[in-house]
Amino acid sequence: MSSILEIKAKIQSFCAYQERCQKEVREKLKSLHTNSLEAEQIIAELIEENFLNEQRFASAFARGKFRIKKWGRKKIESKLKFKEVSPFCINKAMREINESDYEKTLEEIIKKRWKLAKGKGYQKKIFVTRYCISRGYEPDLIWQKLGSNEYS
Repeated sequence: MSSILEIKAKIQSFCAYQERCQKEVREKLKSLHTNSLEAEQIIAELIEENFLNEQRFASAFARGKFRIKKWGRKKIESKLKFKEVSPFCINKAMREINESDYEKTLEEIIKKRWKLAKGKGYQKKIFVTRYCISRGYEPDLIWQKLGSNEYS
């Protein structure tokens, strides 16, 4: 059985490796067989020592998923809600995504999918729209981009 100090050291390195949210830390503490009182005490200390910062996690998560996986806002927001991040932190993280980069990324995705799409006109638009929605982009924005003469 591990002592509280050993568990705390493990969790500190867990948090130092990459940004974590409180839910992930709670799950890790549970897997290390700590009771809820000990877990909450460790989490409070991690927050105090700045190993754990929900806003920093939300921002890093949003930037990374957008930049690397090219996810849209809806999908990022959904995943952050699943990780039980506060609405305040989610909104702040969403504002960090640059609007022009967001639109350029969507346009790139649309162009790539358009080339892969079979059929004509409307069928292609439906194919591309479904894909973009699955990536977490807003339907209104997708249709706005598909409305240009380029996709007729």
